Amino acid sequence: MSTKEQKVAISACLLGCRCRYDATDNHNEELLKKLEGFELIPFCPEDDAFGSPRPTMDLIATAKGIGAYSNETGEDLSAPILAYAHAFFDRHPEIAYFVGKDRSPSCGVKSAKIYNPDKVLIQRGAGLMAKVAQERALITVDAEEVCSSSIVLEKIEKNS
Repeated sequence: MSTKEQKVAISACLLGCRCRYDATDNHNEELLKKLEGFELIPFCPEDDAFGSPRPTMDLIATAKGIGAYSNETGEDLSAPILAYAHAFFDRHPEIAYFVGKDRSPSCGVKSAKIYNPDKVLIQRGAGLMAKVAQERALITVDAEEVCSSSIVLEKIEKNS
């Protein structure tokens, strides 16, 4: 399969969509240059579920598992994010690669901060949508990882 046929799910903010919590973007021209030739399919579960701007959220590890909780109200916001993620991947079964916005509670692949209920950082890991991508056996990488390492791109191209 040539790179032109390979489909990459990518955090919409990295493409310049103003869908961050503060209604700004994370446009990343360096990343987009490295992904030239791939078909990019944007996603943003948080903007879809809550709009932009919106209150921030953090990943909290509880007895029920890891969830996304509003920093404003303490409400568990996980269900609409997970529903979006499953629906997105169901609509796009041809996607093989997932490039998430690093540190995002939805899209971060290895870099999302996970806190205990007292808001003490306990680990870093996958955000909610990134975890769904991993469960579906997609190759998942943080945007920073793509920008800082040619090895990641070689891995993507060799697995086609």
